This record gives sequence, C-alpha cells and structure tokens, in this order.
Amino acid sequence: MFDMFFASHQGSWAFVAALFIVAYFLFTSHKNKPGKILHMILRLFFIIMLVSGVGMLFEMGWPLVYIVKGILAVVMIGLMEMSLGKAKRGENGMGAFIGVIVLLVIVALMGFNVITF
Repeated sequence: MFDMFFASHQGSWAFVAALFIVAYFLFTSHKNKPGKILHMILRLFFIIMLVSGVGMLFEMGWPLVYIVKGILAVVMIGLMEMSLGKAKRGENGMGAFIGVIVLLVIVALMGFNVITF
C-alpha cells in the first residue's frame, strides 16, 4: 500500500510543479481560458497529493519531519492559489510566486531526505 501512495505522491508533485508554472504564465499573458482549465486540473492534483501524503503518514507512523513537510505543503498550496488568483486579476503576485518556488524547493528537499531534523 505504501508503494502505491508513494508513486501517486511523487507523480502528483511533478504535475503540481509543472501545471502551476504553466498556469501562472498563462494568466500573466492574459490567456484566461486555458489558464482556468489548468488551474482546475492543478486543484485535482492538489487533492491527489494531499490524500497520498496523508496515506503515507499513516503507513510511516507520523514522523515529525513529514508532518512539518505536510504543513509546509499546505501553506505552499495556499500561496499557489493566491498567486494564481492575483495573476488572473492582473495584480502583482510576484512575492507569492517567489514564496511558492522557495517552499517548493524546501518541501522537495525534505521529501528526498536532504533536509532532516
């Protein structure tokens, strides 16, 4: 069961990163229809990522480093939604975009056990 959650989780992270960047640049170039479609697909992958992450937490016995990773991932999802919303409205969302990139790197490094505590 763990392998299924792990494969789903790892794949969904790759899709989340790629879809977010493409959707952000579609919204900033005022292509709202394709951006909205990608935004909806991105939300589906958020759900897959969260469900598989919680499933892995149950399988692993709730280690602290992965609980912190999950909290940071939820914050990252919030920043993604905020920056996509600002980009869609034509506002300056570069701060949230940079925050997403920083959190994406930190969470990925935690997932690959580069950052541990």
